[in-house]
Amino acid sequence: MMLTHDPSIAWLLDSDPSIRWQVMRDLTDASSEIVAAERSRVALEGWGAQLLHQQRSDGQWGDGISTPFWWSNMYTLVFLRDLGLDPESAPARRAIELVRSHITWGPEFGDSPFFEGEVEPCINGRIVALGAYFGVRSDRLIDRLVSEQLVDGGWNCEAERGSVRSSFHTTICVLEGLLAFEQAFGAASSITGARMRAQEYLLERRLLRRLSTGSMIEPAWTQFAFPTLWHYDVLRALDYLRAAGVEPDARTEEAVTMLLARRQPDGRWLLDVRHRNTLHEDKAGAVGEPNRWMTLRAMRVLEWSGIERH
Repeated sequence: MMLTHDPSIAWLLDSDPSIRWQVMRDLTDASSEIVAAERSRVALEGWGAQLLHQQRSDGQWGDGISTPFWWSNMYTLVFLRDLGLDPESAPARRAIELVRSHITWGPEFGDSPFFEGEVEPCINGRIVALGAYFGVRSDRLIDRLVSEQLVDGGWNCEAERGSVRSSFHTTICVLEGLLAFEQAFGAASSITGARMRAQEYLLERRLLRRLSTGSMIEPAWTQFAFPTLWHYDVLRALDYLRAAGVEPDARTEEAVTMLLARRQPDGRWLLDVRHRNTLHEDKAGAVGEPNRWMTLRAMRVLEWSGIERH
């Protein structure tokens, strides 16, 4: 564990409660009581409170015009999860009850309730993760995702149109959802087995290379964004492996080395890219500037990897 006299840690702590509590938990020796007290502030002040306040009385976020409601709702909830909003807090419970009571996926999907998802596995992986975080369980959605796993080990939203090859983008979304479900509700052999096969799909390719030739699949995956939305990158993959308790090995070395090389001389990481239709840009940071979200995620991945940071 690092201590608060580290300049990078001090910089991270000089921030919103949503970042501070995660830094305390993951990168310092702060007591669980201190961490919990800091986390409780997310619902009451700063970015978390602002997002909660923006929810409409019908449960929706946004206006449904500049951005579709489903996008605003899903990615605002994803952001609240990233902030670490305590799901047991009264403001969180009120927000989720509004979502459960009012929001569906519309007639196109039979007015399926929000936490029951729709048809694309990339979206449904996100919904499973949100449901797990906020205490809304959907075994039907889990069964659907497990049944949609492709032979090579991953998932692809284009499978319904005939694709038989997995997508890194879709696979990481589903992996995060399955992991969140197991962490919230307990492991099951079918879910764990699906996760293990999908992890191997990524690891066999060293998180960014073609299995057939060893060439890099997409150079953009070495550019780091926050929030990630539906996009894959190697930091997102490493952060998933860390959260899943996967032991780093030779197959993660290249990605970790890339991450380490991106550290700036002052010990911080930059926000490399902002994906199209990113919500809440003011809370995500400016492209090309030192970024607390990037730095927090990178430092805890390096902590997991065992690589020295200085």
